[in-house]
Amino acid sequence: MTPSDPHRPFWGSPVLSSPLLLWAAFILAHLWLGVLNLYGPGLPFGDVTIVYRFWTDQALVSNYWVGIDGSWVYPIVALVPMLLARVFGPELFPNTWLSLVLVLDIVAFGVLTGWGRTRRNTGVAWWWVAFLLLLGPIALGRIDSITVPLAIVGALLVATRPRAAAVILTVATWIKVWPAALLAAILISVRARTQVVVGAVVTSVAIIAVALSFGAGANVFSFVTQQSVRGLQVEAPVSTLWLWQEFAGVANTFVYYDRSFLTWQVRGPGVEVASMLMNPLMILVVIALTLLALLAVRNRVPVQDLLPPLSLAYVVAVIAFNKVGSPQYVTWLAVPIILGLATNSVGRGRPFRTPAIIVLVVAGLTQLIYPYLYGYVLGLNPAMLIVLSVRNLLYFVLLGWAVATLWRASRARYSTFPPDDRISEGWLPAVWPFGVERALNEDRDRPVDYDRLGEDELAS
Repeated sequence: MTPSDPHRPFWGSPVLSSPLLLWAAFILAHLWLGVLNLYGPGLPFGDVTIVYRFWTDQALVSNYWVGIDGSWVYPIVALVPMLLARVFGPELFPNTWLSLVLVLDIVAFGVLTGWGRTRRNTGVAWWWVAFLLLLGPIALGRIDSITVPLAIVGALLVATRPRAAAVILTVATWIKVWPAALLAAILISVRARTQVVVGAVVTSVAIIAVALSFGAGANVFSFVTQQSVRGLQVEAPVSTLWLWQEFAGVANTFVYYDRSFLTWQVRGPGVEVASMLMNPLMILVVIALTLLALLAVRNRVPVQDLLPPLSLAYVVAVIAFNKVGSPQYVTWLAVPIILGLATNSVGRGRPFRTPAIIVLVVAGLTQLIYPYLYGYVLGLNPAMLIVLSVRNLLYFVLLGWAVATLWRASRARYSTFPPDDRISEGWLPAVWPFGVERALNEDRDRPVDYDRLGEDELAS
């Protein structure tokens, strides 16, 4: 590969390509983040040690099950990892949680790196390590940390095992809703849509049936209505306007603590209207992205060119137009970035260096905001308001990059053959924890000339 090759690995150093060094860094990163969660300032582990453990205490001590006996902010399967964290007793709840996240991340890391049998995604794996360290303790200290490794595995398996990918992503969605964005992107992009739909529907029906058998009733869907009544959280991009207004001394604008949702929110002129409009605005943006994606499908854009930027666009849109904006939402960005980098590492898809670097910056800024200097954000320190504003602006930069990439792909010339069928084994190879790697195309490391793909394939 030449230095100008757009498919050159993200990092190419022989030292950094050592599997032993890579795995050691991955484990040490988790140990460091675990120490920060347990002993670091700012109570970064508060949701786990206080809120999650309280919900399990309610279930096992008081026999009141959130999501079953009453409404809940999370889908019902979110109870499973919380209960698993009590396997060794409530006193070890925090340690068990960190161990559970580590095990899930190890599985996802193994799928990404081929369990030592390939160095193809070494640079991608190093990116994930850097992302975790830059994001800080929040990367392990929320329910989102359970869904991210599941989503990574599902995304990496979509090329060769679409039904399994759909099942895994559906389970993740029933823990925290955001992986539904990945499912939507996959459903639009891949040709194996029937397998994806069947896997997702069957899994959802099974989960709902189990919940109903425990007497959940309509509470099984309560997470939808619970989120819709929230106000504007301080970290949400839309809230930045009111934070600066309060800093400027605008009357009746202030930050307050909402005890119902245990979050800091903003209040001021226009907040109620903005809160009411955010969900419809998000839906409109998602519809616009879907129309652009359908245009790309109509123009026979290969799945490897469509799925990574579409996944990124959907995930960023859900964050950028969200009225909550919790810092753990940044963990979601790891999945489409890993998907894009892994696709590009085998010479397929579009270069993903730019969004990968932007997301690293977003992660670093987020760790500054939470947990260490969050008090300064609430106190409207001007330097921290600038940090928060820049971080929130970068969400829209990411969204703009994804939209521009989708638009360029939709306008490119492609073969009349369905390209994703012609290279279905090579565009995103992954190694399952058990069994052997699926066969790859012999030319997997050769960048694709998409304008000539149909002619070359026909000639062969």
